[in-house]
Amino acid sequence: MKNTPLGRVFDAFNAVVLVGLAVVTVLPFIYVTAGSFAKESELAERAFFLWPREVVTDTYRYIFSTDTFMRSLIVTIAVTAVGTLIQVLLTFTMGYPLSRRSLPGRNVLLSLIIFTMVFSGGLIPTYLIVRELGMLDTYWALVLPMAINPFYLIIVKNFFQELPEELQEAAMIDGCSELGVFWRIVLPLSKPILATMALFYAVAIWNDFMSPLLYIDDSSKWTLQMFVRQMTVSSDMANTLGQLDPNYEPPEQGLKFSVIVIATVPILLLYPFLQKHFAKGMLIGSVKG
Repeated sequence: MKNTPLGRVFDAFNAVVLVGLAVVTVLPFIYVTAGSFAKESELAERAFFLWPREVVTDTYRYIFSTDTFMRSLIVTIAVTAVGTLIQVLLTFTMGYPLSRRSLPGRNVLLSLIIFTMVFSGGLIPTYLIVRELGMLDTYWALVLPMAINPFYLIIVKNFFQELPEELQEAAMIDGCSELGVFWRIVLPLSKPILATMALFYAVAIWNDFMSPLLYIDDSSKWTLQMFVRQMTVSSDMANTLGQLDPNYEPPEQGLKFSVIVIATVPILLLYPFLQKHFAKGMLIGSVKG
């Protein structure tokens, strides 16, 4: 279809708005990144800049030399990896049977799942359940309470419904069990939605701040987000980081910027590797009900 003059004006307007939103979104992160490589004196003198006068890496060397940061980073990586595996596994193993129209009680189960999307137990009941299950101050409290996201479950169920039933029926005729069909036929065809859900769950776990704040009291079990929170609110940097040299006073603002960058960059690096599956998985899983 040939674009009209009014259509070209509309496209130009959209482009300007989207570029403006992108700039507003990216500039603060560029400033934080530049500030993490700047000297403390420059941060005090200049209110905003996108490139430091002199690039220094003292704050990064200091952070990576402290036990508290390295421990929180390892904890976050481990919790994210294990949590993503558990949540993707539970979501897919529940979404597959729900996609089969012959499942007894399917409509009732779907109604209950949709109900949880509108109404939730709330913060206090959830905390009481976690406490009664003995998960307080354990890593399971960071993974299991939100092991299945109902919205993601519906998307996965819709994706499975769109797969050709003939493939599954042919596999069962050849002797495959339901589990065999799921493992050998369905999962290999589900790479787009699998990558999408893994990315969503991993980002949610990595960025989760409320769960460790509520359920984790032991500072040795802090995640990276709790470490960032403590860094931004604490006035005693040496105690927070596990000061190695009592004679060295770390630059306060530069350390905060550096920790924010370190907490943000790893999860950003996942997007380029999953981008080709990301859009396809979301579109396929959200078109058909």
